[in-house]
Amino acid sequence: MATITFKGAAIHTAGTLPAVGSQAPDFKLTAGNLSDKTLADYNGKKVILNIFPSIDTGTCATSVRKFNEKAAGLDNTVVLCISKDLPFAQGRFCAAEGINNVETLSEYKDGNFSDAYQLRIVDGPLAGLLSRVVIVIDEQGTVKYAEQVPEIANEPDYASALAAV
Repeated sequence: MATITFKGAAIHTAGTLPAVGSQAPDFKLTAGNLSDKTLADYNGKKVILNIFPSIDTGTCATSVRKFNEKAAGLDNTVVLCISKDLPFAQGRFCAAEGINNVETLSEYKDGNFSDAYQLRIVDGPLAGLLSRVVIVIDEQGTVKYAEQVPEIANEPDYASALAAV
């Protein structure tokens, strides 16, 4: 269990993130067209997982915008923006913002992803949502970088994540 904060108050996640150097766990998430996506769908690519509670909050929206901007110049890399939001809400946000360099995926159906990555918030006002995490996975499926943002209202360390790519 990891301890993070929400506006200064301690909250907890289900466990700890996959370790750097370990094999990234597989997952099943839902794309905007309601198809299932797994980690295997991105074999041979570098993958940045930008994970957050809800695209409808300021910090979460900012992280999607920033990764969209920074992802445009990355070679053989895909940025997956992951939350429990419905795929329709994610799509509406990206369309309104002109975001097209990232892919949004949803865990609205089950807890397969958050269980595999141990990042679901288990208590406090955000219980059941995903914590703010960035994970970078290389072309062979190895975790190269993992950041559990200590204060959920803060943005992730974009520079360190991108340097790991």
